[in-house]
Amino acid sequence: MHLRVIPSRLLLAIVGGSVVVSTAALIAGVSVELVGTAAALGGAVLALATLGDYQITRRTWRESKPEMKRGLPAAFAIGVRKPVTLSITMKGSLRWSCEVYDHAASSLVTEGLPLPLELAGGTETDTLYWVVPTVRGEVQFAPADVRLRSRLGLCEVLERLGEVESRRVFPDFAQVARYAWLAGDRRLQEIGIKTYQQRGEGTDFKQLTEYRIGDPVRHIDWRATLRQARPIIREFQDERDQCVMMLVDCGRRMRAHDTDSVIGTTHFDQVLNAVMLLGYVALQRGDAVGAMTFGTPPEDERSFAARKGKQALQGLMSEFFGVQPTLEHSDYVLAAQQLLRRQRRRALVIIITNFRDEDASELSHALKLLRSRHLVLVASLRERIVGELIMQPLVSSESAIEIAGAQLYEQARRDAFNRLADRDALMVDAEADQLGIALVNRYHAVKRAGKI
Repeated sequence: MHLRVIPSRLLLAIVGGSVVVSTAALIAGVSVELVGTAAALGGAVLALATLGDYQITRRTWRESKPEMKRGLPAAFAIGVRKPVTLSITMKGSLRWSCEVYDHAASSLVTEGLPLPLELAGGTETDTLYWVVPTVRGEVQFAPADVRLRSRLGLCEVLERLGEVESRRVFPDFAQVARYAWLAGDRRLQEIGIKTYQQRGEGTDFKQLTEYRIGDPVRHIDWRATLRQARPIIREFQDERDQCVMMLVDCGRRMRAHDTDSVIGTTHFDQVLNAVMLLGYVALQRGDAVGAMTFGTPPEDERSFAARKGKQALQGLMSEFFGVQPTLEHSDYVLAAQQLLRRQRRRALVIIITNFRDEDASELSHALKLLRSRHLVLVASLRERIVGELIMQPLVSSESAIEIAGAQLYEQARRDAFNRLADRDALMVDAEADQLGIALVNRYHAVKRAGKI
């Protein structure tokens, strides 16, 4: 059994002082036998005192019936700093000096640990520390270690407090929340989202309203105009009750990222942000939203059937919050076949991937399958580093080679991507942090054109 005790500084000081005294006695001419006997007796007394101190400390600690409760948020968001509160309740009348180290998951960056505390009997002591999640998924908090100063100060006793607790780490949906605020205040242009809806446009009838200068004359309702004795037009809105299905690539290329300095900015994290932003917008427009993954082992595949309503976005978050990119090859044809089996109703299918020119043949076959039933939009992530290489100053032969290589790579990729375009094909090619805005803009354009 592991003994959860360590010597204190006081004990080490006593032992060190005894060694110094014994050495000085020997130098002074005291016999070795006498010094050895005194040292043995002193050591035995010190060991017994330390053992007794340890036993008394453990017994009195447990008699104090300490309890620790954590104050955790319902969920965490990746890269968002959150406090974790600790409340420790003690019974009895003794005071304890200790340090508390809470065992948060290794993917949580902690600030403020260990916590030095003075615990008084019969009271509740509150403290806190901060955590920053670095990885999506489920995180666990194990019981905390408490390092107690013993009653005589000869040792430090290690005890455990608290229970095992788990929380989920979601992508940072601040962009979605900000979009909701902007949408309510008609400021969508601030994040680059264009507003296509104009009075009288769309495909579904919305209401009759009074004619205003600039409204289309073709929308005038002549019967209502005669009844009201003033011009009345039919106002339309985007067609509702349609379906948006997102096919999310989780293969090895989605592991790329443009920077190491910011948590939660990997390509795949940005893709999930875009998925949730587009899902929010489509649900607000009255459409059903669903998603499925590909490029993962069969046991890790995730699928969310298209649904409508406020609960759909929460369900989508719960299903995809812990998805991570894999080392697998992304099979576009297999993904297309699976989606055709699961989604029989016509939908706007959005394939989100990291396209390379060598994917053109396989992706072209998959698009041909999907376009037989659905309207398909291909969204590809563009690496920022390629653009940075192209734009770097031409100052040496090495930079010239880098610029030429990046230009050739980008041209080959762009040509292959453009060849995928069929008549009226929908394509998006954007950097990871701009993907959400680009998808929402294209979705708005599709709705306005009535293509679904």
